[in-house]
Amino acid sequence: MFTYVQAILLGLLQGVTELFPVSSLGHSVLLPALLHWPLDEHAPFFLIFLIATHFATALVLLGFFFKDWLRIIQGFFCSLIQRRIAEDDVYARLAWLIIIATIPAGIIGILFQESIQNLFATPLFVAYILILNGVLLYSIEILKKHRQRLHNTLAAGDLAISRMPWLAAFGTGIAQALALLPGFSRTGAALGGGLLAGLDHESAARFSFLLATPIILAAAVLKLPELFTTKGYPVGEIAVGALAAGIAAFISISFLTRYFKTNTLRPFALYCVLAGILSIVLLTR
Repeated sequence: MFTYVQAILLGLLQGVTELFPVSSLGHSVLLPALLHWPLDEHAPFFLIFLIATHFATALVLLGFFFKDWLRIIQGFFCSLIQRRIAEDDVYARLAWLIIIATIPAGIIGILFQESIQNLFATPLFVAYILILNGVLLYSIEILKKHRQRLHNTLAAGDLAISRMPWLAAFGTGIAQALALLPGFSRTGAALGGGLLAGLDHESAARFSFLLATPIILAAAVLKLPELFTTKGYPVGEIAVGALAAGIAAFISISFLTRYFKTNTLRPFALYCVLAGILSIVLLTR
């Protein structure tokens, strides 16, 4: 039986790990296995629970960046009316960068998400992928040193983001497809794409969080009706878990937007490697 305590713990975990570059899905698979909870990661209920917590996280992101989204939407419609993307229209370019980066991740997710996660969502496999995620994060920091940064004249970083090449945004979208494998982080992939395109950590994080909103929200909205059309799901536990995820997501986004002003991905890379190794030891003993 899925208890309220388990729902709260998994909700808090989801709200934190969805935005930290450490793989929310990977942790959602590992935690029940390490704590010996009798949960089936492949069960429809477990997937519905994750979707509900994703939906709560997306709502928090939408609220946190609400003013930014108003500017982005305005820029998008201005570009449609003018039938061009003005070089000096920061938010029109930002809108289309988000669209371009969302398309490949969305298409790959629709086509392969269920089959990939059913095949690879086993705790031991996830632990190995989590280690690989850490290695990739650290490798991105090394590669970042050898790339020239974009000139950024706006404190908020929007000008720097809008100058990203279109191809770099598309590549970032493809990289996010790695997050279909439990253990790889969507946030880490988006951050890495921004860093390798020349953004600083603050701007790359901002782009990652803006990009997360439509991806997470769309995925949740497509699946959320199943919660209300299928009988037998513990709606109370799901609601409590979603609330916990929303609270954790707000605290996480508030922290990370400050953290990446002066810090890097290295601590998260180290955490992923150590957490993966520890999980392997505990799962195989």
